[in-house]
Amino acid sequence: MKLRKKLALVLAAFLLCSLVLTGCHGSQGLEAFEIPEEFDTSRTYEITFWAKNDTNVAQTKVYEKAIEDFQALYPNITVNLRLYTDYSRIYNDVITNIATNTTPNVCITYPDHIATYLTGTNSVIALDELFADAKYGLGGSELRFDGPTQEEIIPQFLEECSFDGRYYAVPYMRSTEACYINKTLVEALGYTLPEALTWDFIWEVSEAATAKDAEGNYLVNGQKVMIPFIYKSTDNMMIQMLRQRGAGYSTNTGKIEIFNDTTKEILMTVAEHAATGAFSTFKISSYPANFLNAGQCVFAIDSTAGATWMGSHAPLSDISEDQFVEFETAVMAIPQYDPENPQMISQGPSVCVFNKEDDQEVLASWLFAQFLLTNDVQLGYAKTEGYVPVTAKAQNSDAYQDYLSRAGEDNETYYDVKIQASKLLLDNTEHTFVTAVFNGSASLRNAAGQLIENVTKSINRRETVDEAYMQKLYSDVTALYRLDQISSGSGMVSSERADLGQLPTTSKLLLGGLALTWGLIAFYVAVDKLKSKKKGVKTHSD
Repeated sequence: MKLRKKLALVLAAFLLCSLVLTGCHGSQGLEAFEIPEEFDTSRTYEITFWAKNDTNVAQTKVYEKAIEDFQALYPNITVNLRLYTDYSRIYNDVITNIATNTTPNVCITYPDHIATYLTGTNSVIALDELFADAKYGLGGSELRFDGPTQEEIIPQFLEECSFDGRYYAVPYMRSTEACYINKTLVEALGYTLPEALTWDFIWEVSEAATAKDAEGNYLVNGQKVMIPFIYKSTDNMMIQMLRQRGAGYSTNTGKIEIFNDTTKEILMTVAEHAATGAFSTFKISSYPANFLNAGQCVFAIDSTAGATWMGSHAPLSDISEDQFVEFETAVMAIPQYDPENPQMISQGPSVCVFNKEDDQEVLASWLFAQFLLTNDVQLGYAKTEGYVPVTAKAQNSDAYQDYLSRAGEDNETYYDVKIQASKLLLDNTEHTFVTAVFNGSASLRNAAGQLIENVTKSINRRETVDEAYMQKLYSDVTALYRLDQISSGSGMVSSERADLGQLPTTSKLLLGGLALTWGLIAFYVAVDKLKSKKKGVKTHSD
């Protein structure tokens, strides 16, 4: 009898623990959002906006002005800004906060990340019905600002926010990658820049730049340091090279295809040029801009959004003034295998809206998310770096066209390299592509870059890169990013292990509580059986 009471107490404690912890996991139980017939302006709302900013103070000012202008139109909505230094930190915090239903209301993020946010929850709002809502949708009649219609958002950019047959975000800014070139050094090596860069040209010039004199100084710059070709984002490098070659990366349904012969061929080429010192990466050597601006790099590939760090007069450079070397900077599209059919990645932040228990709060959040697409916000942010606005309404405005026409007037707002980078994307929007979005696509992207990073590191360590090395590399990267646990199917892909990184604390506590409870139950059952057995033996002997 006493044992049964103890067992009942244990089960009661477990149920209480489960209720508390699953209460923290409330996001799993959120009802699907329904658009209110009217926005209740008699109430006040406080919403949070998570955004990314590096060291560009001008971007922070754009966010702050956007919030100020929005609150002037909607004085009953307070927007609290929280800034992060990189998107991965936003991603990790959102994943953690989904478990406790404390996500932000509006968040700048990437579709790959949203696919993970959606795993098993109603955490992110599908926007299709909101887009089309006559009152509060894109270009809606009840908006207090002049926002774009759905047709005025650049189709290629909007399509990036669609997966599983629905829209889960709106684009905020867009960029691609550019090759920032020390044209002065290219010509000093006896070369002339072609109309379109090819991989063969990049490798040939980079190898020529590795020549040294008897004292170990590089002939091209007279310095002890020279890394001819540095790539910032090796995941983009691999993805774009595969796309240009027509080789597999993944299917739209999430089937992993990256471990193929073309990938191996690309990695062998990387190994060849890393061995001579002609190639390196950001993760191994540091920012390409730092080497470019010091005359220690010929080709630096980085985002067009990083243009304000590039060139002899870069306003946001990280090196001291005495390290700058005067040179002519050229901004060109990334190298191609087939210049007649250019392929370059489209990237940049999008904005999603998180679900909450109060539909009115969600509607208030959606109003702010839309406000970020207005001309003043779009143009203000685009002028800070080499991003381009995501709406035709903003791109075709007199103010933006005037901005583009004034390249080189100064080295701040009208910095010529920055405006050249923006024009590069504007002129090549139809040549851009995006990768498939599914739960696990963020891991696949990381794996793509890891392949190049590992090969380059291995060469630097004097390791042998051969067929056996490649087989082991494929196996190691598959295990590291759990790519073998991603299962393909229609729409968004589910996986045996959601691509969530570390489990939140509440989840760990719940699992630990389960294990402890079942352990105690097993213990008491065993003790009870032992007592019953002893009692039975004693009775028989009597």
